[in-house]
Amino acid sequence: MTAPGPRGLPDAGGPAGRRLHVMVVDDSAVAREVMSRVLGREFLVTTASDPLIAMDKIGHARPDVILLDLEMPRMHGLTFLRVIREESAIPVVVCSSLAGRGTEMALRALEQGAVDVVAKPLVGVRDFLLEAEILLCETVRGAAQARDRAPGATRTSTLPMFPAVPERRRTALSLPAAAPAARTTSEWLIALGASTGGTEALRAVLSRLPPDAPPVVVVQHMPELFTAAFARRLDECCQVSVREAAHGDDLVPGRVLVAPGNRHLVVRRRGRRTFVELSDGPLVSRHRPSVDVLFRSVAEAAGRFAVGALLTGMGDDGAEGLLAMKRAGARTIAQDEATSVVFGMPREAIARNAADHVAPLGRIPYLLLAGASALPPLPA
Repeated sequence: MTAPGPRGLPDAGGPAGRRLHVMVVDDSAVAREVMSRVLGREFLVTTASDPLIAMDKIGHARPDVILLDLEMPRMHGLTFLRVIREESAIPVVVCSSLAGRGTEMALRALEQGAVDVVAKPLVGVRDFLLEAEILLCETVRGAAQARDRAPGATRTSTLPMFPAVPERRRTALSLPAAAPAARTTSEWLIALGASTGGTEALRAVLSRLPPDAPPVVVVQHMPELFTAAFARRLDECCQVSVREAAHGDDLVPGRVLVAPGNRHLVVRRRGRRTFVELSDGPLVSRHRPSVDVLFRSVAEAAGRFAVGALLTGMGDDGAEGLLAMKRAGARTIAQDEATSVVFGMPREAIARNAADHVAPLGRIPYLLLAGASALPPLPA
C-alpha cells in the first residue's frame, strides 16, 4: 500500500518510486509561482511561460504530467495540446479560468485529449486554500496514472466528443438490438460516479440510454460552472434530457441530473416523490461533490430499486458508497480495467466486493437498463 504523504494524502511517488515530475505551462508569473509552491510540497515541479519554451524543456526532461493554461502568447494552449497528443503520451491537465470563454475552451480541451481540468480561483491564484491544494494534487496524481497511449494513435477522446443527435433520432433506442428497452417506472433510479476520464465515459453511457430511461443522477469530479457547461454538451448528444442539478429538482424518467461542482448531491424520497438536495460541507473522500455521498443517499432512498455504476477515476471515492448500495439490494457495476482511463475507483470497489458486475464501458448501458427492469444479464 502507498505510504501517506504530506497532510495524510497518498505519497506522490512516480515510476520506480521517484517523485512525479509536473510541468506548469502558464504565462502568468504569479500562477507559476503559486503552482510551484503548492505542487512542490509533493512533486518535482518545472515551469514554462509559453508552449514553445515548454517544448524545449520537454526535449531535455520529459514530465509525467503537464498542467496547462489555455490563453497564452506565441501558441494557444489548444494548439499545444494537439502537438503534445500527436508527439507524446504525456497526460495534460488544463488549468482554466471559470469565466467567459474559459469554460468552453476547457471542455474543448477535454474533447481533444486532456485527461482532466482544474479551475483557477476567480479571486486570484494566491488564494489557494487547503481544499484547493488537496483537489489539485489529487488531479495531478490521477493524470499521472492515466493509461499510456501510443503517440499519434487514434483514440476516441480525440474524436468529436459531443456530436449533436439529429431530432429525428431522439426517439430511437441506440443500444444494440440484443439489448431490450427497459420497462421503466418512477420507482427505479440509476446512479453514476466518475472522475479522471469520466467525461468521455459518461458520454458513452448516457448517449445510449433511451428517452424513457429511469431517472439518472451523476457525480463527475469537475470544478463548479464546468459541470453546467458539461451537462449542456451532454444534452446535445443524448436522447435523455441532461442538466445540472438544482436544489429540489425532481427525479423523473428521461432526466439526468449532474451534481454541480463544489456541491454535494443527495437523493431524498418522500412518499412517491424522489428529488435531490444540494449541500456544502467538508470534502468527503477528498472530493465535493463526492460519489460516496451520492451513492449512500441512493442506498437509503431507493434501496433495491436502484442501479449504480462506478466508472473510471483516481482514488477510492464511491467504493464504500457502491458497497452500501449493494447491501441495500441495488444492482452494482464497476467499469473494467481495460476500458478505464484510470482504474483506481473501480478497482477499490471490486476489492471491497461492492460490484455485482465488472464490465467494459460498452456493456454498461445495457447492464444499467437490465438492472432497472429486472431483465437477465446479457450473456457473456
